[in-house]
Amino acid sequence: MKLKKILLLFIASMSVTITTSQITLPKIVGNGMVLQRGEELKIWGWASAGEAVNVKFNKKTYATTTGKDGMWSIKLPTMKAGGPYTMEVKGKNTIMLKDILIGDVWLCAGQSNMVHQMRLHNVRYADDIAKADNVQIRQFFVPNTTNLLAPQNDYKEGEWKTATSANIGDFSAVAYFFAKKLYEEYKVPIGIVNASWGGTPIESWISEDGFKKFPDVLETVTKNKDTAYIASQTAKGGSNKPEPEDKGLTSKWYTNEYIEKGWHTIAIPGYWEDQGVRDLDGVVWYRRVIEVPQSMAVDKVKLFMGRIVDADEVYINGKKIGNTTYLYPQRRYEVPKGILQAGKNLIAVRVTNNSGKGGFVPDKPYYIASGNDTIGLTGYWQYKVGRVNTPSGRPGSFGIALHNQPTALYNAMVAPIVNYRVKGFVWYQGESNTGKADEYTKLQTALIQDWRGKWNKELPFIFAQLPGFMDYRYLPSESQWANFREAQAKTLSITNTAMAVAIDLGEWNDIHPDRKKEVGERLALAAQKVAYGKALVYTGPAFKSYTIEGNKIVLSFDNASTGLTTSDGEAPEEFAIAGADKKFVWAKAKIEGSKIIVWSDEITEPKYVRYAWADNPVNPNLINTEKLPAAPFRTDE
Repeated sequence: MKLKKILLLFIASMSVTITTSQITLPKIVGNGMVLQRGEELKIWGWASAGEAVNVKFNKKTYATTTGKDGMWSIKLPTMKAGGPYTMEVKGKNTIMLKDILIGDVWLCAGQSNMVHQMRLHNVRYADDIAKADNVQIRQFFVPNTTNLLAPQNDYKEGEWKTATSANIGDFSAVAYFFAKKLYEEYKVPIGIVNASWGGTPIESWISEDGFKKFPDVLETVTKNKDTAYIASQTAKGGSNKPEPEDKGLTSKWYTNEYIEKGWHTIAIPGYWEDQGVRDLDGVVWYRRVIEVPQSMAVDKVKLFMGRIVDADEVYINGKKIGNTTYLYPQRRYEVPKGILQAGKNLIAVRVTNNSGKGGFVPDKPYYIASGNDTIGLTGYWQYKVGRVNTPSGRPGSFGIALHNQPTALYNAMVAPIVNYRVKGFVWYQGESNTGKADEYTKLQTALIQDWRGKWNKELPFIFAQLPGFMDYRYLPSESQWANFREAQAKTLSITNTAMAVAIDLGEWNDIHPDRKKEVGERLALAAQKVAYGKALVYTGPAFKSYTIEGNKIVLSFDNASTGLTTSDGEAPEEFAIAGADKKFVWAKAKIEGSKIIVWSDEITEPKYVRYAWADNPVNPNLINTEKLPAAPFRTDE
């Protein structure tokens, strides 16, 4: 018996030894990866200390030995675009990697507008999704994870996927159209490493080294390394109170059998706070009976429920046909065949809202469709409150969100790939920092310098300026978002950077506008200039200088050598003018070649001018002959 135990222990110890000595690779180094052309490449991994490792690639073998820390690496020489190749990594075990391409790799990062996948824009880009069939474009989506302690060396999961119709729904829309434009221009494989997380501030994407000029941030970084402190703060975000009962679920308000009692009338679209329901956080149910013709009851149909704040579950005739757990995506649900019946059909929507106004966002599509048949769903519905949330409690009881903390996303989502060579960086972020525009120029400068330092090269940094968002204002006014766009643009003073202007692509009621293709393609134009050295006008008119001539101000622009024009053929709009008192009024404007003359009969001694200076300018129509929009600007700062 004793001998048996000894034998079992020996076998167990052998299995541990075998497991720990297996060669492993980082997730980014895998089947289908794209490696950067024209760069000396690093391939790395882990094995037992002192283990001999051979890497065979493109008919050559490279040998190394694992260090005492269990890490090994080899360098591959610079190579031209091509493939597919295989790679054999051999030590005590062998790993075979297939379908490897050599091309250009771009790290695409930021918050939700970089996250937003093609499937969230499946109406506007239905044709692009259906026809996607380019195995030369690939994406590695970095899983969302955090770490406040130190830079990590790998991800728990992740794989390269090709831009085919089966996978394209998961591709970042902005990054895909960026890559597609570059592929069409250069015909080389394009790899997208998509490291992005919705709602995150720029501070979370910068390493601890990048905050050397920010002592207050470094204090936070140090404090966050105290795991006991973090545990106490994250515990604040929870609650031991049970969630109040939702009467709509328990009483099945979504079924045909339920008889409405005590329901009220409400309009869709619209927020319930604007329709007589004051300051309600909780669950509100909506019900409506529609008449469906026989022609729509014989096949699958699509339900468009606009955009809902915050979350929803949609039922038709008692069957749940879809749900979305957060406020940003537009609701587009497929209704399986057999659920809709000819005649009367019940649609019930359970809407959950946790803060702010709840309900259905205006100016979005609300209808049900099959072929050429449509039934509009705007108008009056019946509603009833299913649950009222208990107020959250005393101020300061919410704890912290780990993914919003300085270094949290750099450590977990960027650090694991600093050994992976890239062509450059594409950045679409800022919405979470608009409240502190005065800090953002310094922070984006720190990010650029930090990442370039980690990759040990002055790589191109291309970023999207925020588009228009929020209410239109029809008088000149101050603007937080305009200040922020100015802060973004100031980092163009850093060499090898470029900005894609998107002021004309916004939506007043959606922080995630649908027109992602234009953003991606404008970023690609910028990349052609700063990363590929192509001689082209990659951006719209950029304010250069001005002179005052009597009661007029004459503006000069860069990127307008062939002249200026407007997107609608009308006179330039969104110009405001002021005297020394800085009280701005709308100005008249006219184009003369590559200059613009602005004036107002109300201002006899003009001194300052602004263009598109608003959260969401109504009609920023100034463009160059390349049809690219002018960036907002002001001369009073």
